[in-house]
Amino acid sequence: MRKRLFKLNVRKLLGICCCLGAGAMLFSTALAFAGDTGPVLNKGKKWRIAMYEGGEYVDYQRNFIGLLTGLQNLGWIENKPLPTLRPDQTKELWAWLAKEGLKSDFIEFVADAHYSASWDKAIRKTMAAEILQRLANKKDIDLIIATGTWAGQDLANNQHSTPVIVISCSDAVASKIITSPEDSGFDHVHARIDPQRFERQIRIFHDIIGFKTLGVAHEDSLSGRSISAIEKVRAVAKERGFEVKVCHSKNQTPDRAEAEESVRVCYDGLMKEVDALYVTTQNGVNDNSLPGLVAMFNDRQIPTFAQYGSKYVEKGILMSISRSDLSFVGQFYADTMAEIFNGTKPRALNQIFEAPPKIAINLNTAGMIGYDPPIDILSAADEIFQE
Repeated sequence: MRKRLFKLNVRKLLGICCCLGAGAMLFSTALAFAGDTGPVLNKGKKWRIAMYEGGEYVDYQRNFIGLLTGLQNLGWIENKPLPTLRPDQTKELWAWLAKEGLKSDFIEFVADAHYSASWDKAIRKTMAAEILQRLANKKDIDLIIATGTWAGQDLANNQHSTPVIVISCSDAVASKIITSPEDSGFDHVHARIDPQRFERQIRIFHDIIGFKTLGVAHEDSLSGRSISAIEKVRAVAKERGFEVKVCHSKNQTPDRAEAEESVRVCYDGLMKEVDALYVTTQNGVNDNSLPGLVAMFNDRQIPTFAQYGSKYVEKGILMSISRSDLSFVGQFYADTMAEIFNGTKPRALNQIFEAPPKIAINLNTAGMIGYDPPIDILSAADEIFQE
């Protein structure tokens, strides 16, 4: 029955892929109308930059590297290779930049201006107050990069006026960082958003699998609901007529083992009630936990879709939208920063950006769960993993 559903929905999938291709063309056209992004000094001095993150997370480093590459392309910083560092942190990279690992006549990555709350709520409260006091009173920072949901929430307010760029945030509207995709609500705040990103994921997954019940694990908090896009999942479920089953895991905890176990328990229970899983982005789903989770999914022959992207497909999740190349997103962040330094208020800049996505599929997992993808789906895939 499942194979028949795959074949019936191939035409829908191909139609979606055509739309994605058109989106990439629109993105290329939009680049031609970018504002002034050329390197400039801040009244004869370098622009001093800070960073604040909720804790270590692999996507934060990848987005930050994308931003740095974009700045290199624009001529703001030296164009040379970055060091190979641990993939789940930005602290070491920031320290390297602060020592002029990349020379710049225009930007200074301030050595004592990298902040991480280590996913600890008590540390977060104290650290956010410290940062806000520095921005409002000391005023030695010209722009701060807010990395992720926690950081965006803590800096999107009127307690300071320092320009803020929010990067690597799942949904800045749902997490109440900005008021809408068109307006941040604060003159000094900018948060990139792709309003239909998660709806596209769920529609593509449903077009291919045709599931009746979808399982989702997420933390029961504002940020947990925002990161998992659970309300958007439910909206597509209502539109398509399938059911959503939810289990509450632990995400924002300094104890990663606790997060991993909570995810394992959730998925173990959900698989008894659903015929597909939407594997959301959270600390309990990581390089350490994925082998065990994938083995559990495959043993139950459950189709899975990774919210995060093709990195998890490579590790055994059945499919996703590829996000292996963050150059487009990184360039958007860099252009935004450059336009701010050239005199444009963050609030006046466009926040909506849809990176050209690509479908990724793992054929080894497909075989283990008894799914034989039609040639049409393989033709539509941009990344195919054999192991």
